[in-house]
Amino acid sequence: MPLAFTTIGLIGKYGDPSVNETLSTLSAYLQAQELRVMLDEVTAQTFAGQGIETASRQIIGTHCDLVIVIGGDGTLLNAARSLADTGIPLVGINLGRLGFLADISPDRMIEIMAEILRGHYLLEERCLLRSAIKRGDKEINESCAFNDVVVHKWNMARMIEFETYINGQFVNSQRADGLIVATPTGSTAYALSGGGPILHPTLCAIALVPICPHTLSSRPIVVNSDSQIDVVITDCNHERAQLTCDGQMNFDLFEGDHIHIRRNACPIRLIHPADHDHYKILRTKLRWGEKL
Repeated sequence: MPLAFTTIGLIGKYGDPSVNETLSTLSAYLQAQELRVMLDEVTAQTFAGQGIETASRQIIGTHCDLVIVIGGDGTLLNAARSLADTGIPLVGINLGRLGFLADISPDRMIEIMAEILRGHYLLEERCLLRSAIKRGDKEINESCAFNDVVVHKWNMARMIEFETYINGQFVNSQRADGLIVATPTGSTAYALSGGGPILHPTLCAIALVPICPHTLSSRPIVVNSDSQIDVVITDCNHERAQLTCDGQMNFDLFEGDHIHIRRNACPIRLIHPADHDHYKILRTKLRWGEKL
């Protein structure tokens, strides 16, 4: 049964005034439908909100029943992480380049939003990852990722050494530039560049993709999304390694650190236009079938 949307949150690309025209058009349309509109307070810093109510992400997460993200995939990744445990559906207006996640073009925005408000849309649940860094007996960080959690070398030419465990079972020890742990959503991002497989976004799976491994027989593997993945840094040549979430959040790693990665308890809910076609997006974005 379609969801009824009465309070709409708006999140725009951070610090980018180029989203203002789209924001203005969209907010005016939503208000004309007699909907309550709440503008992200950070977005409001670069947008003269025309009297629109502003709110923190926390308040948006507790009061809104739909969030519209205006920007690119990076903006949607950021919004997804900040609203990870709310269950609020997200829809993306693409002002970026690729648009795997934010898949509505501005020129069709009003047309498609009218359809969504009438209940004509596709609702898709996608998993997130939650990672924790343990140093000695202390957990020093916990964060989530929609695309991927990446353990990688930082500011050095040499490889790092690490061990990988899945559900407590030892998998391997390897020297590499790092390891990408990706959701199906992230399988078309950094993991794809590393030679990983493309996973359908609704699969309950996690891909582990080594980055430039020293052993050529080291290959990507795919495991069930219920798996507990542990990575132990065994040697980083007295230099720092890093853990990166979605390419946007970075945390320093040192020899002996343990990284625990698991599926987040609450999935992300994405809303797509009713004519959404995942394979068409792959053909378009990855240029499948183009003649060279």
